[in-house]
Order: sequence, then C-alpha cells, then structure tokens
Amino acid sequence: MVTVARGPAKELARISLPIFLIAFLTALLIATILAAQTAPPTSSISSSTPQIIPPRPNYPFPDGRSYVYSAEWHMLTAGTGVIRMESLGNDRRVVASADSVGALNVIFPVRDRFESHFDPQTFCSHSIVKHSEEGSHKRETKIQFDYAAKKSKMDERNIKTTEMKHVETDIPGCVTDILTGFFYVQSLPLRPGATYDFPVSDGKSAVVHATVDKLEQIKVPAGTFSAVMVTAEAISGSLQSKGKVWVWYSDDAAHTPVQMRAKLGWGTLLFRLQRIENK
Repeated sequence: MVTVARGPAKELARISLPIFLIAFLTALLIATILAAQTAPPTSSISSSTPQIIPPRPNYPFPDGRSYVYSAEWHMLTAGTGVIRMESLGNDRRVVASADSVGALNVIFPVRDRFESHFDPQTFCSHSIVKHSEEGSHKRETKIQFDYAAKKSKMDERNIKTTEMKHVETDIPGCVTDILTGFFYVQSLPLRPGATYDFPVSDGKSAVVHATVDKLEQIKVPAGTFSAVMVTAEAISGSLQSKGKVWVWYSDDAAHTPVQMRAKLGWGTLLFRLQRIENK
C-alpha cells in the first residue's frame, strides 16, 4: 500500500502550498501581475493582453489577517496551510507556511515556509524567498524580479549537497508571484461573468485565465458563506493543461477565500477555511 500511495502523496506534498496558493496560480494558482492601466471595474481582460490591475485607491489590504486552511485528499486531512499579509514600510509582505499531517507526514513530510514582497500601489512583486523541506529534499530559493532587465533571477541552494543553481527567465513589465497572486485575485471586483488574464512567475512564468462563474452557499469550518465561484487555469507556461482550480470567495467587500478545489491528473485536492486570525 505504501508503494502505491507514494507517487500521489509525494506529488501532493510537492505542490501543497503552490496549489494552495495556486489554487490560483492555476487560477490563482495562486498565485503574476502584469502591471498596466486600471481597467473599468466591469471589464474583462482578454488573453491576448494579460495584465495586472492595480488596486483601487484606498483599497483596504487585509493587513494582519491570517487565513488558516486544511488540505483534504480522498476525504483525509493531508496538511495545513496558513497565509498572512503584513504592512512593511512602503511595501507589503506576504508570509505562508505549509505542513503535512497524518499519513502523508509519515510517507513524505513537508515543512515549507514562504515570504514575498510586493508594491501595494501596482501589485508588482519584488521578490520571493522559499525554504522547502519535502521528504529528503531541502532547498533555499530566492527570486528577485528585475523589471529594468525584464528578468526573474532565481538562486537556489540544495541544503543537503550545498549545490547552487542560478536561473534567469524573461518576464513582462510587472508580474505577481504565487503568494501575492492569492491576494491579487481577492482585490478584483469578481462580478459574475467577468474574466481576467494575468501573468504569474515563480522562477517560471505562466498566464492564468480566471472566470467569475456563479454565486453559491458554501459551508466550511469557519462558517457558512454566500460565495462567488471563480474557475481558473493556466493557459501558458509549465502549468498549461496541468489541471483546473475552483475558488470560492465570500460575496462581500472582504472577498474572503473560503474554499478551493484543485483537479489534477492524479486526483483532487480540497482546501477549506478553518478560521481567520487577526493579529
């Protein structure tokens, strides 16, 4: 049984936070922001011109608010994830963690920590740092977004072997990362029928296509919410045709992401909001 489960379990652990957040990179997951002019609130953005819409004036960023999720796989709790935004001078910082639990933790333990910085005026990402412990693989990754050179510059260190890797990838004039992208989609009007295309980068670039579909009642441990469902998937880059994600945001000014479902080639992941912590 362990041999059969190892492949999917390892894959689940490997993408737990990116899909948890890429529950808008693949739609959000996540998780990239092409900065551009502000579009009218009801406008859609065609896939031929993917771009990031800057936040509206006086947008209330959810500073100090932590979203705590459980990750379920085949009706089993596979892990937990926490994501939080903080004000940091003229920047915003997003921190997140992903930890495996239960059987998955025995088969393939995960302890991931992430931190990103972005410009709150444009939603353009500045950098992202990742500390990943996934099974025997342990890595430190730093990515800087150099908009003058239109490059993402990734430096990765294998903690076990000390091997270093440097990769530079082309990016547009503004991108979002897998953490910031989580909050970027939250900031959009999210009116049923609207569509948004935007670029995401995590050392590799992709364009995410998101469609605001319908209103539903969603019950999660944090409560019962009237929520708008957003369907998203990558239409370019390494995530293209790799799966689809559905995210339910509360249908109010907060746009709280209360539930996410990710359908992948080997199975489906469900992320449910456990609680919100303010500090």
